[in-house]
Amino acid sequence: MAPRGPKPKPTRLKVLTGTARAHRLNPAEPKIEPAVPEAPDHLSIEAHAEWMRVTEEMAQMGILSALDRGALAAYAQAYGRWVAAERALRVMAARDAVTAGLVIRTQSGNAIQNPLVGTANKAMADMVRYASEFGLTPSARSRVSAAQTLDADDPFAQFE
Repeated sequence: MAPRGPKPKPTRLKVLTGTARAHRLNPAEPKIEPAVPEAPDHLSIEAHAEWMRVTEEMAQMGILSALDRGALAAYAQAYGRWVAAERALRVMAARDAVTAGLVIRTQSGNAIQNPLVGTANKAMADMVRYASEFGLTPSARSRVSAAQTLDADDPFAQFE
């Protein structure tokens, strides 16, 4: 059975947020070396551009490792899908001054929400969810202080 309650923060984030206490840290937590993973080939052009933008920032903060490749790819691809859906909606909006492309007619004549709206909304929600995992949203970032850093050799040294 999975543990109850909120998922635990990694030690690095606890130290950066100022909530690290020696008795609450996992001494067996794996120590992962910071690294910038290579972007997957399947990313769209927009997703790849976002990958390059955020990995540079995250590398400077020291919060990115090679193990983050999959989750970061999911974030970047969600970003790419969101951009693609919004661009398609913009094209449709230019042709439809009344509903701005948000509503379409089915073959039977019924008005329904444009499926691109749902695609854009889902991709946007996914993107924000993944972004918060990496501290890329304002609220997630407000809990992190980049002024505090971990000692690379012993992250628990300050708690002894």
